[in-house]
Amino acid sequence: MSHEKIHDKEKNSQEFRESASPQTVTPSGPSMEEMTEHYTKFPNAWSHVRYRFREAFAEFFGTMILILFGDGVVCQVVLGGNTAVAPSAKGAYVSISFAWGIGVALGVWVSGGISGGHLNPAVTLALAVTRRFPWRKVPIYMMSQLLGALFGAALVYANYFHAINVFEGGNGIRTVSGTGGLFATYALDYLPDSAAFFDEFLGAAILLIGILAVTDSKNLAPTPGLLPVALFLLVTGIGMAFGMQTGYAINPARDLGPRILTAMAGYGKGVFTFRDQYWLWCPVLAPLAGGVVGALVYDIFLFVGGDSVINSPNATARAHHEVAANAARSSFPQAIEDV
Repeated sequence: MSHEKIHDKEKNSQEFRESASPQTVTPSGPSMEEMTEHYTKFPNAWSHVRYRFREAFAEFFGTMILILFGDGVVCQVVLGGNTAVAPSAKGAYVSISFAWGIGVALGVWVSGGISGGHLNPAVTLALAVTRRFPWRKVPIYMMSQLLGALFGAALVYANYFHAINVFEGGNGIRTVSGTGGLFATYALDYLPDSAAFFDEFLGAAILLIGILAVTDSKNLAPTPGLLPVALFLLVTGIGMAFGMQTGYAINPARDLGPRILTAMAGYGKGVFTFRDQYWLWCPVLAPLAGGVVGALVYDIFLFVGGDSVINSPNATARAHHEVAANAARSSFPQAIEDV
């Protein structure tokens, strides 16, 4: 090949590289650099904040939506039963069960793809204990859920503020026995403390068994987009079967957040002194304990995946794995030589 041809090829190659450079601006449009400028992971300062706290935001808004539908339907059904508030009844207990289920489904649809859609400290704790959910995230998730529940209850309270005034019999009158139960849960009078604890414990255990079942790929788990529908059926069923005696909190944030709101709104210290700190041992501690036990029951007897601590390999299995790994490593060079 002549020197002239080589020179021509080098010249053409140089011209091609220059024409393909991202810095080149053509009359027909912006440069490659300009086109990709706004397709970055962090296009502005807020995007950095959102990226860092996105899971916390998801738990906050998911739990807020849960409370908007849950406490909202309780307010509508109970307050609407007073003819001074509404000319006719606006629902029944079945409405409450359905709306709580809808709240869970919509809350998970909003948050599930981002944070997992826990919406419940009992779920977060159970997954940390049994499924290796990072413990460093547990307080962040729980605080986000609590604040979301508090904010959701505040919105419901603001919406039904005047109806509550009518129901209570005057502006500013707030009583735990009157409308306190619209937001937080209180056991029926005949129910002893131990039975109230067991009611919440059992409901949370059923909840976690159901959640782990519908998310188990080796069971009959639905497609991810239909998971909220399965959770809707689960929570609706718990409400219909176990909601009468304690109000089926089965979620510490669902009860404590709205309970704090009622204390702030003028219901007094009775929201916390009811039955000697009922707020702590029944709707908070019982679901936390029941959730962990329910998760352990499912993992011990039904779950076969490697995510659970129950299925962690023992010393014998680890030894076999090490032997197999060493054998594979020792045979690798020989395979290279054969090639």
